[in-house]
Amino acid sequence: MTQENDTNQPAGDAPAENTAESPIDAEISPNINNAPADGDDNATLANDAAEPESDDIDGDDDIVTLAAERDELRDQLLRTLADNENLRRRTEREVASAKKYGAMGFARDLMASVDNLDKAIDLIPENKDKLDETLKNILVGVEMTGREVASVLERHNISKISPDGEKFDYNLHQAMFEVPTDEVEPGIVMQVVQSGYQLHDRLLRPAMVGVSKPASPPETTEASETES
Repeated sequence: MTQENDTNQPAGDAPAENTAESPIDAEISPNINNAPADGDDNATLANDAAEPESDDIDGDDDIVTLAAERDELRDQLLRTLADNENLRRRTEREVASAKKYGAMGFARDLMASVDNLDKAIDLIPENKDKLDETLKNILVGVEMTGREVASVLERHNISKISPDGEKFDYNLHQAMFEVPTDEVEPGIVMQVVQSGYQLHDRLLRPAMVGVSKPASPPETTEASETES
């Protein structure tokens, strides 16, 4: 009986209060304490919203820069194409001019030999029957050579300028002396001392000529008409 009384608590005493923190409360409380305030949430949202605007501005600047570079490269390409086209045309003109007038130096050097050949042909008599057969054949060969040379010059567009009886042209003729005459008007070629030559439209050598001029001065002619 005594042992039962010792083991049982008195009816009037309350059980001791358990002050230890439960595991659930320990897990929830740190999260609650570390949670950001409402003001911090608003600042974070504002920063997040501002970042895309900065990216948009940078993207617009990049587009403008790329567009400017594109326009500059396009202008450079167009200028390069234009320069190449001009170079091609200029090269074509120079090649055509070289083909057309490339023989000018050779033609000028040949003029003296052509002049000597023409002078030799001019001295050949028309009637060769009385001449020695050997000499006759030589003269015939010289004439044939002269005709062949003239044909070659013509084939290469080298033409002779022999303006006898034509109007004097300072672009093609060179006046060596004047011939007083009233039979023709002044400025007419009366005599060709040396023929000229031109290659296509370029002058190789002007023709040496004598040009007509009035035989009497105009004042003398008017005075004589007044006296009569």
